[in-house]
Amino acid sequence: MSNILIIKHGSLGDIVQISGALKDIRETHKNKKIFILTTNAYVELLSKCSYLDGVIVDKRLPRWNLFYLYKLRKLLKKFNFAQVYDLQNSARTNFYRKYLLNINSWCSTETTLEKGQKKKDFDNDSVLSRFKIQLDKFNIITNNTLNPDFRWATTNIDNILNKYFSKKFILLFPFCSPQLQHKKWPHFNKLISIIKSKHNNFEVVIAPGPEELEEAKSIDSISITKNTRPINMMELAGLILKSSYIIGNDTGPAHMAAHLGKNGLAIFGHHTSPQKVSIETDKFKTLVVENLNELSPELVYSKIREKLELIN
Repeated sequence: MSNILIIKHGSLGDIVQISGALKDIRETHKNKKIFILTTNAYVELLSKCSYLDGVIVDKRLPRWNLFYLYKLRKLLKKFNFAQVYDLQNSARTNFYRKYLLNINSWCSTETTLEKGQKKKDFDNDSVLSRFKIQLDKFNIITNNTLNPDFRWATTNIDNILNKYFSKKFILLFPFCSPQLQHKKWPHFNKLISIIKSKHNNFEVVIAPGPEELEEAKSIDSISITKNTRPINMMELAGLILKSSYIIGNDTGPAHMAAHLGKNGLAIFGHHTSPQKVSIETDKFKTLVVENLNELSPELVYSKIREKLELIN
């Protein structure tokens, strides 16, 4: 029996965004086994996804490492894949298409382009609309691709939260990965001070990742951890689901909040647009400025005040 392969290496926000596409591929291929090729960071998370039958790890070693590529090719051949949905659409996965997997039915940006169309022009569209165009061309019924629902990833975290408080809480994501510091708004502590002075019925909460535990000590909030270690991605999704409101930088957790149907605000600088990364929903909004350093906490609060009062 032939199987289906989906490729998505990451990042976290990217994994969130393919939730709708995964569901559509599953519903179109109800009688096939569907596997996803991803990086080790997302194995535990994607193993929880009911739209998939299995997860295959790609270490993404350098392409000059021929021994690794040979082993990966040998592994993939065992699954007898007849169809590939490349949702990563990178130079690496295009390399796999040409040199690693001899599969005719390969759904990717490159195989979707119209005659004369360039990938750089296609990539100007929003992330989710690109997925829809890509999947439509390969006869996937795209009922969910434009509206990802990340609830499949959540787990109940009451046993963790009960150790900290029992009030409503506002969840902040003030961090960014070290290589993406240009996405980071630096005035979260001042915003926290304003919120606490006007909304004492809320706790203010953060959920630091492994590299953020030390920085979290400088933020005037409750840090949610599990036995002093960061909570995992499914627990983070559960924490987001329990929150009353979310404020964050343009990072993976903000995308999780958007596609968990939560009320919130993501703060964007000039690095990209909310439309291109498909983060805005009916409930989750964005604030876009040219210079994040100059964005005042008072202005941010003015954008969220009404929402917080309604939740109050």
